[in-house]
Amino acid sequence: QPQFVESGGGLVQPGGSLRLSCEASGFSLDMYATGWFRQAPGKERERVACITASSSETEYADSVKGRFTISRDNARNTAWLQMDSLTAEDTAIYYCAAYFWCTRYDGQYQNWGQGTQVTVSS
Repeated sequence: QPQFVESGGGLVQPGGSLRLSCEASGFSLDMYATGWFRQAPGKERERVACITASSSETEYADSVKGRFTISRDNARNTAWLQMDSLTAEDTAIYYCAAYFWCTRYDGQYQNWGQGTQVTVSS
């Protein structure tokens, strides 16, 4: 079954950094844009970043712009999310998913992984 496998989450102090990875399993990532999403308890899912298949374009939610950086390596079938200057508001489960382009409609994304928990706390 094609899906992503996310990793790299954990507990980090406010102001700290984490680098999340998502590896495509069962499909080739090079045809798809990749989005990173997050969902905190009691909140709606939010798309935080997206990168096109060729890495030519990236998009970020206003809440993370300037702090998060999305990247990818198609040869490794993997995308990353570098998260800096983390705050408690970044605490959530982080997921990645794919679509043909960086659509703003979450329901169009496919191959969702199980997610990785990020907790920002002192």
